Amino acid sequence: MAGRLLLAAALVVAACTVPVAAQNKSEADVLNEFRAALRGPDGGPPRELNQWATGGAPAPCVGNATQWPGVKHCVNGRVLVLKLEGLQLQGAAPDLGLLAPLQALRSLSLGNNSLTGAFPDVSALPALRFLFLFQNRLAGEIPDGAFAALRGLQKLNLSGNAFSGPIPSSIASSGHLLSVDLSNNNFSGPIPEGLQKLGANLKIQGNKLVCGDMVDTPCPSPSKSSSGSMNILITIAIVVVTIGAVLAVAGVIAAVQARRNETRYCGGTETLGGSPDAAKVTSAPAVKIEKGGMDQHGGVVTPASGKRGGRREDHGKLVFIQEGRARFDLEDLLRSSAEVLGSGNFGASYKATLVDGPSLVVKRFKDMNGAGREDFSEHMRRLGQLVHPNLLPVIAYLYKKDEKLLVTDYMVNGSLAHALHGGARSSLPPLDWPKRLKIIKGVARGLAHLYEELPMLMVPHGHLKSSNVLLDATCEPLLSDYALAPLVTPQHAAQVMVAYKSPECAAAQGGRPGRKSDVWSLGILILEVLTGKFPANYLRQGRAGTDLAGWVNSVVREEWTGEVFDNDMRGTRSGEGQMVKLLQVGLGCCEPDVSRRWGLEEALARIEELRERDAGDDSSTASSFLSDGEPPPARSGEPPSHSE
Repeated sequence: MAGRLLLAAALVVAACTVPVAAQNKSEADVLNEFRAALRGPDGGPPRELNQWATGGAPAPCVGNATQWPGVKHCVNGRVLVLKLEGLQLQGAAPDLGLLAPLQALRSLSLGNNSLTGAFPDVSALPALRFLFLFQNRLAGEIPDGAFAALRGLQKLNLSGNAFSGPIPSSIASSGHLLSVDLSNNNFSGPIPEGLQKLGANLKIQGNKLVCGDMVDTPCPSPSKSSSGSMNILITIAIVVVTIGAVLAVAGVIAAVQARRNETRYCGGTETLGGSPDAAKVTSAPAVKIEKGGMDQHGGVVTPASGKRGGRREDHGKLVFIQEGRARFDLEDLLRSSAEVLGSGNFGASYKATLVDGPSLVVKRFKDMNGAGREDFSEHMRRLGQLVHPNLLPVIAYLYKKDEKLLVTDYMVNGSLAHALHGGARSSLPPLDWPKRLKIIKGVARGLAHLYEELPMLMVPHGHLKSSNVLLDATCEPLLSDYALAPLVTPQHAAQVMVAYKSPECAAAQGGRPGRKSDVWSLGILILEVLTGKFPANYLRQGRAGTDLAGWVNSVVREEWTGEVFDNDMRGTRSGEGQMVKLLQVGLGCCEPDVSRRWGLEEALARIEELRERDAGDDSSTASSFLSDGEPPPARSGEPPSHSE
């Protein structure tokens, strides 16, 4: 909720900066004006955006669903992400001020086109978080204050252009920068100090005239007249010789002092320990958040006992990847009241309530050793850039060699698994049909967002199940534990991650997981929501015909459709036909044959068509659509109360 309040506040501020006339424009009108300012290869607006003008869809956004090409993400009917890449756009960069009325716009990409001219004025879009103008023909110097208005900028990509002159220092005016790519331009001079803090996340290669320590090219001293060049060389030589002599003397003194220190600390009563590494430790002791160290009744968290020894890399600190969040550190977490939420396949989860602060979830991962420190950090930054109402953001992380911590918001209604199977332990009343449909729609939209934004991942989610779907105060679903496959070893993923237990990954099949493995997980989730049956034992087996889908098939085959749906599901009157259609989607996603299994695009389209009630003439039955199956194995096991 805190994140949504921040977003609402940002929208209010942005609205105050837009002229009244512009506020009265619809987002469709705004985008069409912007389209008219674009030039495709034939001199007119790009044909790929013709649907904007022809009215093929009434609005660019309907709720959180996108309707127009190039509009990649929406939130509450507002455009969140505009991605106009690879459209062969020609001519000068368009006036970005035309987009100012899009108050929710946070990401804009005009990359991989042929735009020319100067860097466009971005001051009219102060709420932008991501700006991508890579691979164009933009040129010239960028004013030093060009980015001053973008106080929340997180990611900037200007690579592959012909920008010249000094690197604008105002890029660093944002306190939330994650990465900046200025590769392959003609920038010159020193790198602004604020950008140097990005380290490896500042890409500057291909700018031959840039100087400084980061590029191993010293910046020249202030130039003098050519007539005095010889005097300069002589002066430099004298200085070098003098410095060399001073350093030599300093080296002797340092060696003597080091010898004295060695005697003092290794042989006397002030020794730090027998290991040479022990004398190098300057950081705090490693924090071990053990199950026993967090009181289920609100006790204070304390670090586990242990030695201070070890290398610096063994001691982590919280790294924040979400903007606009109040900062806290490990000590704040240790002082918080906390309780154990549960222990899942990856590790334990804890609820920590900060003093005078929000409640958070700290998840401890002990077997997440599939990536080194740099790759882990880069992947977490990538996850931090994901913005979608159905994805639970990772607020911060801690990297240590032997364990990792992820910090997220606490969802007051817990997990979908707890809501469906928690019984008397759940504070929620049984979920009715409208809520269940709302949850499935949100899950599918969140999964589709992962598909679009993480094209490099073999399984964009990898661990989709009801305990990893959290419910906020309005029962809006948020996916958690997503995109973790690159961080764990393949062997561990095969043991614990749901997508890796799909039929094609069963030992007898010898197959490999893919994107349709995530679709299979979505199908099982749909059937779980409709039937109210907990599928944990089915998921572990992962064999065609012995899963929840097999049981549903066997029941519907005998036209016992009423036996399929959860008896605790209320609000089903006049919605039976829609429920059967959702059942068909679930089974289409659970087709054991991957080649026949639905793709996510088809599943999402079918889900978006569903309504809470039938139109009045829908008399769909299930028997003619569903294939044969087998009875399920005996139900066993209890669901976890929170995500795992």
